[in-house]
Amino acid sequence: MDLLELKDISKVYGQLKALQNINLMVKQGEWLAIMGPSGSGKTTMMNIIGCMDKPSAGQVVLDGVNISRESARNLTTVRRDKIGLIFQQFHLVNYLTALENVMVAQYYHSMPDEKEALEALERVGLASRARHLPSQLSGGEQQRVCIARALINYPMLILADEPTGNLDEANEQLVIDIFKKLHAEGSTIIVVTHDPEVAEDAERTVVLEHGRIARIVENGAQKREGAV
Repeated sequence: MDLLELKDISKVYGQLKALQNINLMVKQGEWLAIMGPSGSGKTTMMNIIGCMDKPSAGQVVLDGVNISRESARNLTTVRRDKIGLIFQQFHLVNYLTALENVMVAQYYHSMPDEKEALEALERVGLASRARHLPSQLSGGEQQRVCIARALINYPMLILADEPTGNLDEANEQLVIDIFKKLHAEGSTIIVVTHDPEVAEDAERTVVLEHGRIARIVENGAQKREGAV
């Protein structure tokens, strides 16, 4: 079953064609990586998938609903209810504990539940650090708080932007191991990354060049965009 479909997606900023005629389907439970050089359109594609921007042309179908022309307010609701976002820069509230940072996401979705938030932190191995402030946590621990925050509302799609970009090798592996576990549990994951080793763990890697899909790597085999 397809959870996400991009149909002839283009995005234009003035004279800049950030994305051109992107066609892509992501199945429920799939782990997809998006790669490409700086300026290839990775961030634009993530923002459109994550309901933080709208395409200039084409359709974005998420869970069977065309969200391409929804208002900014409705897109915020879709993002809140269906997408778990993980950022490279963490975006934690400095004066809140790890537990409270996770509970903030609950607040905007429904009602804060401390027990449920603690369970989310336990899933990423941070139950013992729940009462610590971000400044008392390592970079890897902060990223794992971000993952717990993204998971707390049971999103149908986990969207991660360079989730290991600020981490050392040991913490990078911890984060990847969490993604592997989530994938094994049936989560749909899209990871935007510049790291080929991170992309290798995905089922498919979409490589962008100049705003277009240059190729898709699947199970070690390469195929052109027309074969999608």
